[in-house]
Amino acid sequence: MAASLLLVLGLALAGWLSARSRAWALRADSGGRLASLPNYHGWYVGLWIFIPTVLFVFVWNAISPGLVLQSVLGSPAAEGLPAIESARLDALREARDVATGAASSTTNPDALPMIAPFSDALSQYRWIGIVLTLIIAGAAGAWSYLRVKPEFGARTRVERVIMAVLILASLVAVFSTFGILASLIFETFRFFEMVSPIDFLFGTFWSPDPMANPDNPDPTRYGAIPLFWGTLLIGAVIAMIVAIPIGMMSAIYLTQYAHPRFRAWAKPALEILAGVPTVVYGYFAALTVAPMIRDLAMSVGIANASSESALAAGMVMGVMIIPFVSSMADDSIAAVPQAMRDGSLAMGATTSETIKLVLVPAALPGIVGGVMLAISRAIGETMIVVMAASTAANLSANPLDSMTTVTVQIVAMLTGEGSFDHPATLSAFALGFVLFLVTLGLNFVALSVVKRYREAYE
Repeated sequence: MAASLLLVLGLALAGWLSARSRAWALRADSGGRLASLPNYHGWYVGLWIFIPTVLFVFVWNAISPGLVLQSVLGSPAAEGLPAIESARLDALREARDVATGAASSTTNPDALPMIAPFSDALSQYRWIGIVLTLIIAGAAGAWSYLRVKPEFGARTRVERVIMAVLILASLVAVFSTFGILASLIFETFRFFEMVSPIDFLFGTFWSPDPMANPDNPDPTRYGAIPLFWGTLLIGAVIAMIVAIPIGMMSAIYLTQYAHPRFRAWAKPALEILAGVPTVVYGYFAALTVAPMIRDLAMSVGIANASSESALAAGMVMGVMIIPFVSSMADDSIAAVPQAMRDGSLAMGATTSETIKLVLVPAALPGIVGGVMLAISRAIGETMIVVMAASTAANLSANPLDSMTTVTVQIVAMLTGEGSFDHPATLSAFALGFVLFLVTLGLNFVALSVVKRYREAYE
């Protein structure tokens, strides 16, 4: 595959160079009058060679293994293969691995006679693919090369191809979203056929048993309220209480009060927090923050303080997402026109009043976007919760108790030896679907806020 792509790139480069040279020659012969620059003629021929040939390479690599297998099975050596299907497949797989170089040898006596037919078939179809690639590239290149003329509008055609590529790239994101949503909906409905949505959405006890009988699940064990509450308390309350004030104040200080030299190194240093792996934050939460909170709680008379608490996970998570709030708020405040600052100060407002009444309202769309991004990042975090808040699904208003979140339980349900037809495994998709809807609702709220204030300040 890699060698075929390199061959295609080489052919496309040769076509680009030859068409560009031809365009330069035509430009000299016609007195410098060309409908498009020579580079566009080169790109036109190069794209005509590259696109059809790459498509053929992908199609050929998809169908050639089947052709090779048919050729091998039609050889006389295939008559000695065992009659048992599993043994036959093992022999063919081992022979193919040796023929392709994926394995150095095999001890299977049934695979030894099949190595030579596999090598011959692979070599034959490899050369067929190379010849067909050269034919397609030559035909496409010759046809496009002959169209290189002074009056030919190569630029328009190249830009159309680029536009089509950009549209396809954007559609990939759209179709991926629809695919994810479709898979979630399908598996969620399968789960709701086994467990009532009422029991799932409003139940207060979560303890799925992957070893229980899947034909007769206990709906009382699938109450997700403790998971929703833990996600809300850790990711959307405690973490935001830490991240929003610190992030906003750091952004205001760096944009309005800090010396340029201090800002030059303080802002990158703050954004380094976003690049720290979450497992490092998890270690910090489990080994430093959680014991510190437990000891502090015990020192003030709280005897039942847990070493794994929602407060520890939420505080460290808030530190982790400070850069999301700070960076977005910093960029939004810095983007406010200087005329608005000068006008406010000229009217007699102080710097703090200008920040509070002019800059922050004008930058509110970006600030809200940063906060929503931070919330989405927080409610999707798993490692910090596992290491600092445990996996216990507790419904408690005490932040010193151990809790868990939706994402932690999704990981717990999808890992292990559980069957994908079991309600315990399917519950992970239902949790993911609810989390998707919550995130989508938060995005709609953010968009409405952004639209309202953007109309007021544009």
